[in-house]
Amino acid sequence: MATSLKNKFDSIIFDLDGTLWDSTATVAVAWQNAKQQVDYINDDITQQHVRSITGLTYTSIFEKLFPYLNDELRADFRSKCAVYEIDTLNNLGGDLYPHLEEALSYLAGKYQLFLVSNCQSGYSEVFFEHGKMQKYFTGYQCFGTKGQPKHENIKDVVADFNLKAPVYIGDTQGDYEATVKAGVPFIFASYGFGKVDEGQIATIDGLDELVEIL
Repeated sequence: MATSLKNKFDSIIFDLDGTLWDSTATVAVAWQNAKQQVDYINDDITQQHVRSITGLTYTSIFEKLFPYLNDELRADFRSKCAVYEIDTLNNLGGDLYPHLEEALSYLAGKYQLFLVSNCQSGYSEVFFEHGKMQKYFTGYQCFGTKGQPKHENIKDVVADFNLKAPVYIGDTQGDYEATVKAGVPFIFASYGFGKVDEGQIATIDGLDELVEIL
């Protein structure tokens, strides 16, 4: 675990998938249901497939998973998955990581909290509703809102809320690379889906550790 970083930041920007919750099982169910509505997807969609693309933008996900589809079919399937995903998540939710609410409650008393994710529009709202967590966050931004990369969304949040010393918490190499482009320090959540070998200012093995260092 990292040494103390107390009193170094005025705000915390969180990634969502792999950092605050794991919705991959539910998303796999949703996308598999969408597959049943078409005849052009070759294989069943599993939780492992979903885990393999966590952190990518919603457009990039379908390019990686279904490279054999032309643009029209890929867009059609993506739109079907988006609808099934939100509907299924509204019913089943995702798995909140241990100590999530305790951590957010404590941190919101010291910092402004934000969410920046590569998810589609409506996904962050499902997380907020499922976990009753929106009360802890000052603002949020996602790929689906403007269709721009994560580092631009981070920079927008920093500018829109006049943040002077933010830090980003994420679980993938892509998260880290986005923070480099945005000029924001990075804390690696090692319990998530990815691996980051260097560049982070701290590594946490759980949200309880985040409370300890911040």
